[in-house]
Amino acid sequence: MSLFEQVEAEAEEQEIAPGKRLIRVGDDRGLSLFERLNYRLHRLAWRTPLHKLRLRGRVPLRLLAVPKDPVAGDRAAGEALLDGRFLHNGTEISIERLDFSTLGLPQDFSLYLQSFAWLRDLAAAASRERGAKVAEGLVRKWLAAFDEEVCEPAWRADLWGRRILFWTAYAPYILSSRDLVYRSRLLHALARGARHLDRTADKVLPGLPRIMAWSGVITAALVVQGGPARLRTGEAGLMRALSTSVHDDGGLASRSPTEQLALVETLAQLRAVYIAGRRDVPEWLSETLVSAAAALLAATLGDEALSSWQGGHMASRRRVLAAVDASGADVPPLRRPRGWGYQRLQAKASILVFDAAPPPPPRALIGGCASTLAFEFSDGANRLIVNCGGVGEAKGALPDSLVHALRTTAAHSTLTLGDRNSTAIHEDGSLGKGVAEVEMSRDETGGILRVEASHDGYMRRFGLIHERRLLLSSDGLQLTGEDRLYGAARRRRRSQNIPFAVRFHLAPSVEATTTADGQGALLRIRGGGVWQFRCRGGLLSTEDSLWVDGHARPRATLQLVIGGQTPPEGMTISWELKRAR
Repeated sequence: MSLFEQVEAEAEEQEIAPGKRLIRVGDDRGLSLFERLNYRLHRLAWRTPLHKLRLRGRVPLRLLAVPKDPVAGDRAAGEALLDGRFLHNGTEISIERLDFSTLGLPQDFSLYLQSFAWLRDLAAAASRERGAKVAEGLVRKWLAAFDEEVCEPAWRADLWGRRILFWTAYAPYILSSRDLVYRSRLLHALARGARHLDRTADKVLPGLPRIMAWSGVITAALVVQGGPARLRTGEAGLMRALSTSVHDDGGLASRSPTEQLALVETLAQLRAVYIAGRRDVPEWLSETLVSAAAALLAATLGDEALSSWQGGHMASRRRVLAAVDASGADVPPLRRPRGWGYQRLQAKASILVFDAAPPPPPRALIGGCASTLAFEFSDGANRLIVNCGGVGEAKGALPDSLVHALRTTAAHSTLTLGDRNSTAIHEDGSLGKGVAEVEMSRDETGGILRVEASHDGYMRRFGLIHERRLLLSSDGLQLTGEDRLYGAARRRRRSQNIPFAVRFHLAPSVEATTTADGQGALLRIRGGGVWQFRCRGGLLSTEDSLWVDGHARPRATLQLVIGGQTPPEGMTISWELKRAR
C-alpha cells in the first residue's frame, strides 16, 4: 500500500474531512496611469520654492536619544570599509574615489550607500574611535552632494526613512566630531529630512518603501524633534501602510522572503527606537513584528537560510538569524499561512516549503514569478530540491534576459504545461493572466504531513487544472508526490495531446544518476545522504540547470525532468523521494 493509500484509509476510518481553503489573488492591477503620473508630479514638486519653504524650521541642538540597532552587521563588509573600500553584493568601490552624485552605480549598491545601512557593518568591525573617522568623512561627502539639493534618489522617502533610522542609531559614529559647523549641518539635514518625510511618506510606492518612510517619521518624532503631533501622524501612517501591505498572518503582500527579511529588520529597529525614547512599544507594532518574524521563518530551510521565491535567493543565514533575534520574538515558523502562502512541512531533519498561493499582484511586487505549486526540500542542512532563485536585492547583478528566465515556471520545481508559464510574464516585466485562484488543504493525521493544492493557471489556455499533492512521512525519510491534470467543468478542451514537464531542480551539491528504465534516479548529496527517486506517468531525464546562490552568483547544477504528453482530459504523474538508510 502506497503512502497516499495509507493516508486515505486512515482519513476514512477516522471520518476526517480536511476542509479546503480558496486563496484568490488580490488586486491584480499594477499602478494606474494616473498613479504613475501623480508620483512623477510629486517628485518634480520637490524642486519648487514652496517645498523648500516647507523644509525650513528649527535646527535641533542634539538628539533626544540614541537607539540601539538590534540587528548585527556584516563584519567583513565593515573591515573592508576600514581598509578604504565599499564591499556589497559583489561590488567594490574605493572610498577615496566615491562621489555620491555619480550615476551608473548598481541599484542595490546605490541604496546601500544612500540609506547609510553600511554604518551597521562598520560598527560590527570597529569601535566608535576607529569607525568615526571613516563614517564622518562619508557623511561630509553626502552633505556636499545632497544637503541642499532635493532630488532622487537621495531624497526618496523610503531612503530618508532608513537614513533616519541609521543616522540616529549610529550617532556616536557620525556626531562625535568637535567641528560644530559639521555637527550643525548634519542635524539641520536630519531635521529637513524629517519634514520632507512628513509630506512625502504617503506618496512613496506602497509596500515596504512606504513602511520604511513612516518608520522614519516615527523615529524623528521620538529621537530628533517633532513631539506628540508628529508621533501621532507617524503611527497613523505606519498603521495604514501595514494594513494595506501585510497580510493578517504577518507576510508581506509581495510574498517576497527577501522583502520580508527587510521588513523584520526595519520593525525591529523601530521597536528599539521606542525603547530608547522611553515609550511603550505599541501593541499593534509588537504583534506585527512577531507575526512577520514567524512568516519569515516559514520560508527557511534546514540550513536556516531563505528558500528562493519571487526573485530572491537564500540570502545569508547570519542575516536571517540576526533579524529574527533582533525582533525579540521567540516564535516557531508560521504553520498555517493564509496570504503569505508558503506551506512548511517539517518532519525530523527534513523540511519542505511549498508555494500554495497565487503570485503577488503587480502592485505589490515588480518582478513577481510564476512559481505556483513549486517546492523546495532539504535534508538537514543540505538542500536537495530547489528553485533556480533570483538576484534578491542585488539588482543589476545578472543580465536582464537571465533575470526574466528565472521568473518563469520552468525555473521552479513544479509542472509546466505546453511549455507555458502558469502565469503570463509580459515583455515589460509585469505579470499577466494566469493563476487567479488556488484551492488548498492541509492535514497532519497520524503524524504524516499532507498538503494538497490546485491552481487554475492553465485553465484558460488548455482547459486543465493542475493539482499537486505532497506527503511527508513522520520520520522525514519519504516524500511522495502526485501531479494531477484534470478537466475544468464547463470548459472546452483541446482535442490533441499536450506536452508536460515536471521539473525538480537540484542543489549544486547533488549528483544525479538516472536508472536504465527511465523511471528513477539516485541522488547523492556531497558530504550528505543518498535519496532514491522514482516516478510513473512519464519518462525521466536529467538536464542542465542553474541555481543562484546567496551572493547572487549563478552556479551550474542539474534538474530531473519527468516529460510526456497528457491527453485532453488530463492524467496523473506520481513520484517519490526516499532516503536510503
